[in-house]
Amino acid sequence: MKVLLLGGTGAMGAHLCKLLVRQGAQVSVTTRQTIPSDGGIKYILGNAKDDHFLRATLEQRWDCIVDFMAYSTADFSRRFPLILKSIKQYIFLSSARVYANSEKPITENSPRLLDVCDDREYLKFDEYALAKARQENLLSESGTRNWTIIRPYITYAEERLQLGVLEKEAWLFRALQGRTIVFSRDIAERTTTLTYGLDVAGAISGLIGVEKALGESFHITCDFPRTWHEIFSIYKHTLVDSYVGYPKVRLVDLDSFMLTHDAKH
Repeated sequence: MKVLLLGGTGAMGAHLCKLLVRQGAQVSVTTRQTIPSDGGIKYILGNAKDDHFLRATLEQRWDCIVDFMAYSTADFSRRFPLILKSIKQYIFLSSARVYANSEKPITENSPRLLDVCDDREYLKFDEYALAKARQENLLSESGTRNWTIIRPYITYAEERLQLGVLEKEAWLFRALQGRTIVFSRDIAERTTTLTYGLDVAGAISGLIGVEKALGESFHITCDFPRTWHEIFSIYKHTLVDSYVGYPKVRLVDLDSFMLTHDAKH
C-alpha cells in the first residue's frame, strides 16, 4: 500500500510514518524542509498547500492520503475534489474543537459548534473550529464515501508539549533560561486531557485500508481528565528531576495573560 502524508512531520505524523513502514506500507511525507529519506520513509520537498505541487504529487497514485494540513474553507473547497477522485481513502485530520460545549460525555455524534451556535458575528468568520466543521460538511456532501474524518484533541509528543494555549517554545524555553513563565490562573483551573502522539497514530494506522471506516468520523483521545494546573505540576517536577531547576511561575488573570503572548483562539 502506498500512503502519502501531507505535512506529516508533527506529533502524530512522525509516529504514524514509522508505524506504517513496520506494517509494510510505502510511506512518503511532504515537507518544506530538506529531509533525507530514512528508515523506509521518503520525504518529498515542497509546499503541500501549493496546488501545482499537489497535482504533481497526486500523479504518483496513492492508496491513501493522510492530511495533517490546516486550510481555510475556501482553499479546502478547491482542493478536496482533486484528492478524493485520485485515491482510495482520504483521511482528513479535523479536531475535537468542532464540538459544542456539553455537560455530557462527548461522542462522535455530539452537536458541533457550527450546528448550534447562534452568534451571527462569530459565524461570519472562518475560525479554526468553524473551518474544520465546514470542511467536514464538504466531505460528507461530496457524494462519495472514500474519506475518513479523525478528530483528535490535544496531542503531545517528544517535540510538542503544550501548556494551555502555549506551545513549548513559549513556556519551556523561558523555563530553561531561568525566566518567569506567565500563565493564566483561569486556564490553569480548566480541565483538559492530553494524548500521546504514538497512541493517536496507532489508532489512525488501524483505520487505513478499512472499508468500514469510509464515510465515518472518529474521535481519538484519552478519556482521563486533568486540570492544566496538574499538567503543569508534572512539567515542573520533570524539570526539577532533570536538574534544570524549579521554574518560576506567575499566575495572572486571563485579560492580563492575553497581553503577554500572541496565541489566537
